[in-house]
Amino acid sequence: MPTGSERTGIDRTDRRRSIRLGAGRGVSIVVVTVEVHDNPDEQRYEAVVDGELAGFAAYSTQPGLIVFVHTEVKDGFEGHGVGSILIRDALDDARRRGFEVLPFCPFVNSFIAEHREFVDLVPGSRRQEFGL
Repeated sequence: MPTGSERTGIDRTDRRRSIRLGAGRGVSIVVVTVEVHDNPDEQRYEAVVDGELAGFAAYSTQPGLIVFVHTEVKDGFEGHGVGSILIRDALDDARRRGFEVLPFCPFVNSFIAEHREFVDLVPGSRRQEFGL
């Protein structure tokens, strides 16, 4: 875990996952790649599709802790799994780094509630506060 003298930002992660955009009658389905990386200067994880910022999850850090405060997915990318890919990769990165997680962002909180494999990232003494 980082100490006070070390940088507390999360290391860059760059993971790629595919999603389908467009569905329904008369609409072509396009498979695109979602790249997730950390942007510590902006204190957010970013999801990028074809070079375009599709969404982000803003955070702040303290030694051994990441606090998710807000998640946004841009119109046109909503409902295609971009937010879920973004949060899953961010939580996987937090686990790799040994960080505990405080999900003040409602989207992150509901993602953790639905994906119980991430509940252990939230400190046991704080889980009730988040309904976990």
